[in-house]
Amino acid sequence: MLKGLGGLGDMAKLMKQAKEMQGKVQQAQEALEDIMVTGESGAGMVTCTANAKGELKGLSIDPALFVPEDKEVVEDLILAAIKEAQLKAAEAAQAEMAKATEGLPLPEGMKFPGM
Repeated sequence: MLKGLGGLGDMAKLMKQAKEMQGKVQQAQEALEDIMVTGESGAGMVTCTANAKGELKGLSIDPALFVPEDKEVVEDLILAAIKEAQLKAAEAAQAEMAKATEGLPLPEGMKFPGM
């Protein structure tokens, strides 16, 4: 195909690969909404659920933590659970995008929109 046009054959192949990658990346980004991760702190007394896009979807607090004197401890545990869920969400997103772009000649460390 396009052998007599020198590098244009390679360009057509590259454009085809780019279009395929675009479709795979879009599918992967859509899948991030359905991948759920959980962060926890305080030995599971506070748990936080998020999707791989980093959107907080749920928060559970053990009733034993509802002691007014422990307000700051509870706040710290909530923040720690959220941070862990966000970290896991970022890792899940990175893994999903790596699957979508596997085998494509992309620069190492390439970031995608929305990540």
